[in-house]
Amino acid sequence: MKDSLENQENVPVHVGIIMDGNGRWAKQRGCIRTNGHSEGLKRAKEIAKAASDLKIKYLTLYVFSTENWKRTQQEVGFLMNLIHGHLLGELNFYKENKIRVKLIGDISGLPKSIQQDILECEKETESFTGTTINLAINYGGRDEIIRSVRKIVSSSVKAEDIQESTISQNFDFPELPDMDLLIRTGGEKRLSNFMLWHAAYAELIFCDTLWPDYKENEFVGHIKEFQKRTRRFGAV
Repeated sequence: MKDSLENQENVPVHVGIIMDGNGRWAKQRGCIRTNGHSEGLKRAKEIAKAASDLKIKYLTLYVFSTENWKRTQQEVGFLMNLIHGHLLGELNFYKENKIRVKLIGDISGLPKSIQQDILECEKETESFTGTTINLAINYGGRDEIIRSVRKIVSSSVKAEDIQESTISQNFDFPELPDMDLLIRTGGEKRLSNFMLWHAAYAELIFCDTLWPDYKENEFVGHIKEFQKRTRRFGAV
């Protein structure tokens, strides 16, 4: 890769990205919003490759939130088709880079074709031990917690036996560690319901770059910024 880390220590294990700014990027260029999503998909692939090269163990990308269904039917339909085309269309890319693909989110709320794509993509890459790419599709942090609680209630666990681990073990991807670094592009400074539990002690980086303009060198720079921070987790 063109940009690398001088210091290979203190590399974040789990990085999450809110890929914001696709629509504004398209608007600035006099294009329709869907053009921004298509360009944004290219950036997601580049950053996935960069994360793999940097040996980041987990990269979670906020692809489609539980709130995104409120967008126009045309845009939602385009995004679903984009996801459908990407999952199996890029399977060779994932295999070449030994990237494991996982879904987090309510799969039951997605079109059947995408459900099948996800299951096939997960199966085809499940043996890879490099970077795991978590695609957050039909995902909301609150929704994941609610669904976890429902599983716990249905299993008849006693209230006094519920611990933090009880909640996390019922998440979509139970072995996923807490997030070390959360990056949001596009200039907004909020979490937008993204991995509320996992990001409890994540280092936060907000940048003005619109997602389609977010390149490998900026990503590497953000990893370097993370490496300079002191994490106390509530201690002195």
